[in-house]
Amino acid sequence: MQIMGSGAIVFGGASGLGEATVRRLAAEGAEVVVADLALDRAEALASEVGGRAIKADVTSPEDVEAAVALAAETAGGLRVCVTCAGVGTPGKLVGREGPTPLESFAFVIQVNLLGTINVLRVAAGAMVANAPTASGERGVCINTASVAAYEGQVGQIAYAASKGGVVGVTLPAARELAPKGVRVLTIAPGLFETPMLAGLPQAAQDSLAGTVPFPPRLGRPDEYADLVEHMVTNGMLNGEVVRLDGALRMAPR
Repeated sequence: MQIMGSGAIVFGGASGLGEATVRRLAAEGAEVVVADLALDRAEALASEVGGRAIKADVTSPEDVEAAVALAAETAGGLRVCVTCAGVGTPGKLVGREGPTPLESFAFVIQVNLLGTINVLRVAAGAMVANAPTASGERGVCINTASVAAYEGQVGQIAYAASKGGVVGVTLPAARELAPKGVRVLTIAPGLFETPMLAGLPQAAQDSLAGTVPFPPRLGRPDEYADLVEHMVTNGMLNGEVVRLDGALRMAPR
Protein backbone atom coordinates (compact mmCIF):
# COMPACT_ATOMS: atom_id res chain seq x y z
CA MET A 1 0.00 0.00 0.00
CA GLN A 2 1.40 3.37 -0.98
CA ILE A 3 1.32 5.94 1.82
CA MET A 4 1.63 9.00 -0.41
CA GLY A 5 -1.83 10.35 -1.19
CA SER A 6 -3.65 7.83 1.02
CA GLY A 7 -6.20 8.77 3.63
CA ALA A 8 -5.18 7.61 7.11
CA ILE A 9 -6.57 7.72 10.63
CA VAL A 10 -4.84 7.10 13.94
CA PHE A 11 -6.99 6.44 16.99
CA GLY A 12 -5.22 7.53 20.15
CA GLY A 13 -3.14 9.69 17.83
CA ALA A 14 -2.54 12.71 20.06
CA SER A 15 0.31 11.31 22.14
CA GLY A 16 2.85 8.52 22.53
CA LEU A 17 2.91 5.79 19.90
CA GLY A 18 -0.06 7.32 18.12
CA GLU A 19 1.54 10.74 17.83
CA ALA A 20 4.71 9.26 16.36
CA THR A 21 2.58 7.35 13.86
CA VAL A 22 0.66 10.45 12.86
CA ARG A 23 3.89 12.33 12.26
CA ARG A 24 5.37 9.50 10.21
CA LEU A 25 2.33 8.96 7.99
CA ALA A 26 1.99 12.69 7.38
CA ALA A 27 5.70 12.99 6.56
CA GLU A 28 5.29 10.22 3.99
CA GLY A 29 2.44 12.06 2.29
CA ALA A 30 -0.74 10.67 3.85
CA GLU A 31 -3.75 12.83 4.68
CA VAL A 32 -4.07 12.02 8.38
CA VAL A 33 -6.97 12.33 10.78
CA VAL A 34 -5.96 12.44 14.45
CA ALA A 35 -8.72 10.81 16.52
CA ASP A 36 -8.38 11.13 20.28
CA LEU A 37 -10.33 11.94 23.42
CA ALA A 38 -7.87 14.78 24.06
CA LEU A 39 -9.21 17.07 21.35
CA ASP A 40 -6.96 20.04 22.17
CA ARG A 41 -3.80 17.96 21.71
CA ALA A 42 -5.25 16.29 18.63
CA GLU A 43 -6.03 19.66 17.04
CA ALA A 44 -2.57 21.02 17.82
CA LEU A 45 -0.89 17.99 16.26
CA ALA A 46 -3.18 18.00 13.23
CA SER A 47 -2.45 21.67 12.64
CA GLU A 48 1.28 20.97 12.84
CA VAL A 49 1.25 18.13 10.29
CA GLY A 50 -1.45 19.48 7.99
CA GLY A 51 -4.08 16.95 9.00
CA ARG A 52 -7.47 17.06 10.68
CA ALA A 53 -8.61 16.22 14.18
CA ILE A 54 -11.72 14.78 15.77
CA LYS A 55 -12.69 13.80 19.29
CA ALA A 56 -13.29 10.07 19.45
CA ASP A 57 -13.93 7.46 22.13
CA VAL A 58 -13.11 4.06 20.62
CA THR A 59 -15.87 2.42 22.66
CA SER A 60 -18.50 4.63 21.01
CA PRO A 61 -19.91 3.39 17.69
CA GLU A 62 -21.07 6.91 16.85
CA ASP A 63 -17.67 8.49 17.56
CA VAL A 64 -15.78 5.91 15.52
CA GLU A 65 -18.22 6.12 12.63
CA ALA A 66 -17.86 9.91 12.53
CA ALA A 67 -14.07 9.71 12.66
CA VAL A 68 -13.86 7.11 9.91
CA ALA A 69 -16.29 9.09 7.75
CA LEU A 70 -14.02 12.13 8.10
CA ALA A 71 -10.99 10.11 7.02
CA ALA A 72 -12.90 8.56 4.13
CA GLU A 73 -13.49 12.03 2.66
CA THR A 74 -9.91 12.22 1.42
CA ALA A 75 -9.28 11.98 -2.31
CA GLY A 76 -7.77 8.52 -2.05
CA GLY A 77 -10.28 7.24 0.49
CA LEU A 78 -9.38 5.73 3.86
CA ARG A 79 -6.51 3.33 3.21
CA VAL A 80 -4.64 3.17 6.52
CA CYS A 81 -6.10 2.80 10.02
CA VAL A 82 -3.92 2.47 13.12
CA THR A 83 -5.40 1.90 16.58
CA CYS A 84 -3.20 3.02 19.48
CA ALA A 85 -5.91 4.00 21.94
CA GLY A 86 -5.86 2.01 25.17
CA VAL A 87 -5.68 2.01 28.95
CA GLY A 88 -3.44 0.13 31.36
CA THR A 89 -5.34 0.25 34.63
CA PRO A 90 -3.76 -2.36 36.95
CA GLY A 91 -5.73 -4.73 39.12
CA LYS A 92 -5.38 -8.10 40.83
CA LEU A 93 -8.14 -10.68 41.02
CA VAL A 94 -8.13 -10.36 44.79
CA GLY A 95 -7.09 -7.16 46.53
CA ARG A 96 -6.61 -6.26 50.17
CA GLU A 97 -10.35 -5.85 50.63
CA GLY A 98 -11.36 -8.98 48.74
CA PRO A 99 -12.28 -9.69 45.10
CA THR A 100 -11.73 -6.72 42.83
CA PRO A 101 -15.01 -5.32 41.45
CA LEU A 102 -15.85 -6.77 38.05
CA GLU A 103 -16.36 -3.27 36.66
CA SER A 104 -12.63 -2.59 36.93
CA PHE A 105 -11.83 -5.47 34.58
CA ALA A 106 -14.73 -4.68 32.27
CA PHE A 107 -13.55 -1.10 31.68
CA VAL A 108 -10.09 -2.14 30.49
CA ILE A 109 -11.47 -4.87 28.25
CA GLN A 110 -14.12 -2.51 26.90
CA VAL A 111 -11.52 0.05 25.82
CA ASN A 112 -8.65 -2.16 24.70
CA LEU A 113 -10.43 -5.10 23.10
CA LEU A 114 -13.94 -3.99 22.19
CA GLY A 115 -12.60 -0.56 21.24
CA THR A 116 -10.18 -2.19 18.82
CA ILE A 117 -12.93 -4.36 17.35
CA ASN A 118 -15.17 -1.31 17.04
CA VAL A 119 -12.53 0.58 15.07
CA LEU A 120 -11.65 -2.44 12.97
CA ARG A 121 -15.21 -3.16 11.89
CA VAL A 122 -15.97 0.44 10.92
CA ALA A 123 -12.62 1.14 9.21
CA ALA A 124 -12.77 -2.11 7.26
CA GLY A 125 -16.33 -1.29 6.25
CA ALA A 126 -15.10 1.94 4.69
CA MET A 127 -12.05 0.35 3.07
CA VAL A 128 -13.92 -2.36 1.19
CA ALA A 129 -15.68 0.40 -0.76
CA ASN A 130 -12.36 1.71 -2.09
CA ALA A 131 -11.21 1.07 -5.63
CA PRO A 132 -8.39 -1.50 -5.49
CA THR A 133 -4.80 -0.54 -6.20
CA ALA A 134 -2.87 -2.21 -9.02
CA SER A 135 -1.96 -4.98 -6.57
CA GLY A 136 -5.58 -5.41 -5.46
CA GLU A 137 -5.26 -3.70 -2.08
CA ARG A 138 -8.01 -1.58 -0.60
CA GLY A 139 -6.58 -0.86 2.84
CA VAL A 140 -4.63 -1.96 5.89
CA CYS A 141 -5.64 -1.95 9.55
CA ILE A 142 -2.96 -2.07 12.25
CA ASN A 143 -3.86 -2.79 15.87
CA THR A 144 -1.81 -2.47 19.04
CA ALA A 145 -1.47 -5.35 21.49
CA SER A 146 1.36 -5.78 24.03
CA VAL A 147 3.89 -8.34 25.16
CA ALA A 148 1.54 -8.64 28.15
CA ALA A 149 -0.65 -10.71 25.83
CA TYR A 150 1.99 -13.42 26.16
CA GLU A 151 3.66 -12.77 29.54
CA GLY A 152 1.14 -10.86 31.58
CA GLN A 153 2.43 -9.88 34.98
CA VAL A 154 0.78 -9.98 38.39
CA GLY A 155 -1.77 -7.18 38.46
CA GLN A 156 -2.33 -7.25 34.70
CA ILE A 157 -5.36 -9.54 34.60
CA ALA A 158 -7.60 -7.25 32.54
CA TYR A 159 -4.78 -5.67 30.53
CA ALA A 160 -3.25 -9.01 29.54
CA ALA A 161 -6.67 -10.45 28.72
CA SER A 162 -7.59 -7.46 26.56
CA LYS A 163 -4.31 -7.48 24.66
CA GLY A 164 -4.49 -11.26 24.27
CA GLY A 165 -7.89 -10.68 22.70
CA VAL A 166 -6.40 -8.21 20.22
CA VAL A 167 -3.83 -10.85 19.26
CA GLY A 168 -6.63 -13.38 18.81
CA VAL A 169 -8.66 -11.07 16.58
CA THR A 170 -5.83 -10.55 14.10
CA LEU A 171 -5.83 -13.75 12.05
CA PRO A 172 -9.58 -14.32 11.74
CA ALA A 173 -10.05 -10.67 10.75
CA ALA A 174 -7.28 -10.95 8.16
CA ARG A 175 -8.80 -14.13 6.76
CA GLU A 176 -12.25 -12.58 6.54
CA LEU A 177 -11.07 -9.41 4.82
CA ALA A 178 -8.46 -10.99 2.52
CA PRO A 179 -10.89 -11.53 -0.38
CA LYS A 180 -11.75 -7.82 -0.18
CA GLY A 181 -8.12 -6.68 -0.34
CA VAL A 182 -7.89 -5.39 3.24
CA ARG A 183 -4.94 -6.50 5.39
CA VAL A 184 -5.00 -6.75 9.19
CA LEU A 185 -1.90 -6.69 11.38
CA THR A 186 -1.01 -6.17 15.02
CA ILE A 187 2.06 -4.78 16.78
CA ALA A 188 2.85 -6.06 20.28
CA PRO A 189 5.19 -3.48 21.85
CA GLY A 190 7.36 -4.13 24.87
CA LEU A 191 8.47 -1.30 27.16
CA PHE A 192 8.24 2.03 25.34
CA GLU A 193 8.65 5.69 26.18
CA THR A 194 4.97 6.55 26.41
CA PRO A 195 2.87 8.75 28.71
CA MET A 196 1.93 5.57 30.60
CA LEU A 197 5.56 4.99 31.62
CA ALA A 198 6.55 8.65 31.78
CA GLY A 199 4.62 9.02 35.03
CA LEU A 200 7.01 6.65 36.81
CA PRO A 201 10.06 7.94 38.70
CA GLN A 202 13.23 8.03 36.61
CA ALA A 203 14.79 5.29 38.72
CA ALA A 204 11.83 3.03 37.96
CA GLN A 205 12.08 3.80 34.24
CA ASP A 206 15.80 3.01 34.29
CA SER A 207 15.13 -0.24 36.11
CA LEU A 208 12.55 -1.30 33.52
CA ALA A 209 14.87 -0.35 30.67
CA GLY A 210 17.55 -2.59 32.15
CA THR A 211 15.30 -5.64 31.75
CA VAL A 212 15.37 -5.35 27.94
CA PRO A 213 18.08 -7.68 26.52
CA PHE A 214 19.04 -5.50 23.55
CA PRO A 215 18.96 -2.66 23.11
CA PRO A 216 18.96 -2.22 26.92
CA ARG A 217 16.62 0.76 26.95
CA LEU A 218 12.98 1.71 26.52
CA GLY A 219 11.69 1.67 22.97
CA ARG A 220 11.14 4.97 21.21
CA PRO A 221 7.77 5.88 19.68
CA ASP A 222 9.46 6.52 16.33
CA GLU A 223 10.54 2.86 16.29
CA TYR A 224 6.88 1.88 16.55
CA ALA A 225 6.17 4.25 13.66
CA ASP A 226 8.98 2.59 11.68
CA LEU A 227 7.15 -0.72 11.92
CA VAL A 228 3.80 0.84 11.02
CA GLU A 229 5.36 2.31 7.90
CA HIS A 230 6.84 -1.04 6.90
CA MET A 231 3.58 -2.89 7.54
CA VAL A 232 1.67 -0.46 5.36
CA THR A 233 4.09 -0.66 2.45
CA ASN A 234 4.88 -4.40 2.57
CA GLY A 235 1.89 -6.08 0.96
CA MET A 236 2.95 -9.58 1.97
CA LEU A 237 2.52 -8.84 5.67
CA ASN A 238 -0.95 -9.94 6.69
CA GLY A 239 -2.61 -11.71 9.61
CA GLU A 240 0.53 -11.41 11.73
CA VAL A 241 1.35 -10.15 15.21
CA VAL A 242 4.86 -8.70 15.44
CA ARG A 243 6.57 -8.29 18.80
CA LEU A 244 8.55 -5.07 19.04
CA ASP A 245 10.37 -5.59 22.31
CA GLY A 246 14.16 -5.98 22.10
CA ALA A 247 13.79 -9.71 23.00
CA LEU A 248 12.08 -8.82 26.29
CA ARG A 249 10.22 -11.57 28.13
CA MET A 250 8.35 -10.16 31.08
CA ALA A 251 8.96 -11.60 34.54
CA PRO A 252 5.99 -12.52 36.77
CA ARG A 253 6.35 -9.23 38.68
